[in-house]
Amino acid sequence: MAAKVYFSGLKATKKKENHVHKLANLAREGSLWDKFKKGDLIAIKVHFGEQGNTGFINPIYTREIVSSLKKAGCKPFLTDTNTLYVGTRGNSVDHLETALAHGFGYATTGAPLIIADGLTGKNYIEVPIEGEHLKSVRIAGDIYNAHGAVTMSHFKGHVLTSFGGAIKNLGMGLGSRSGKYKMHQGAIPEIDEEVCVKCMDCVEWCPTDAIIITKSESKINRELCIGCGECKVTCTYGAVKVSGGSTTRELQEKMAEYALGGVKGKENKMGYFNFLTNITPECDCCGWSDRPLVPDLGFLYSDDPVAIDQASLDLVNQARGFEDSALKENHEPGGDKFRGVHPEVNPEDQLRHAEKIGLGTREYKLITLD
Repeated sequence: MAAKVYFSGLKATKKKENHVHKLANLAREGSLWDKFKKGDLIAIKVHFGEQGNTGFINPIYTREIVSSLKKAGCKPFLTDTNTLYVGTRGNSVDHLETALAHGFGYATTGAPLIIADGLTGKNYIEVPIEGEHLKSVRIAGDIYNAHGAVTMSHFKGHVLTSFGGAIKNLGMGLGSRSGKYKMHQGAIPEIDEEVCVKCMDCVEWCPTDAIIITKSESKINRELCIGCGECKVTCTYGAVKVSGGSTTRELQEKMAEYALGGVKGKENKMGYFNFLTNITPECDCCGWSDRPLVPDLGFLYSDDPVAIDQASLDLVNQARGFEDSALKENHEPGGDKFRGVHPEVNPEDQLRHAEKIGLGTREYKLITLD
């Protein structure tokens, strides 16, 4: 059976209508508030953005969801997990400071902030699943122990998973730091020595000191590399390559299995928003933001994380791409936008596997509210 996906464009169709109202309408039409009961502790999973990045979801939008949950008698909190890579969100102290600097404080959102996997990422629950790659996943403890959750996902590109939406926000976003490591194992990049200019930027961002750059060589120690992809994102010269096939496919499949573990026990108490605005070629984990690939499109809501990601991908691909963006090809409506940036990564991999393991369905009915 096709899942319902509700869509609201950004054009104002009524006097005094604003984007926050559109978000509230999506939640109401999707019966989000009927999922929860008074006293429920509800995690609102967002990405607070890396310092220097401006692509993350505007904190004002989280306030609408928080306010509605409070009216329903729930106890919402904003949350994320610590990162695997070196940056400004690798531990809870730095992570909270980054979130506050980006406007996610109580005065703006009306909710407390909790980094769900603890001070250094060791607060997790081992959750059994029936996956093809994994039989258990390490889910952040404070999200696992919540009664329900709402994900608010900025839909954009990603160097290793082609795109990031609800599935990535669940899988990579709910996994502990050690869980992220398990997902990334296998996606090992290589350096093209003919292209490398030896600027050393990738060395600075490598969390395991796996990159060796000397006058005579540029290489990655495969025994130390954890496949986090930071070197590829950091290199502005295109010298770092990530092979496709089993490596990136396996990462996406493991990510989908982590998403399955993330919703276990609260399948009927989950809701998903995707924000199709500022659709950048790379993740909000980057310390910068690039030109969007396509125009802003709108907001979506669904009970199904697979359906909402499939609908989001279809809407992005139906749009005309910006010529002066990171798109190398596929600018025309119908062209695969994310493969136009990351041709070696197939966006179908995570969707196909997520549906196969029972996370959701790729069949959807798009219901436009405008």
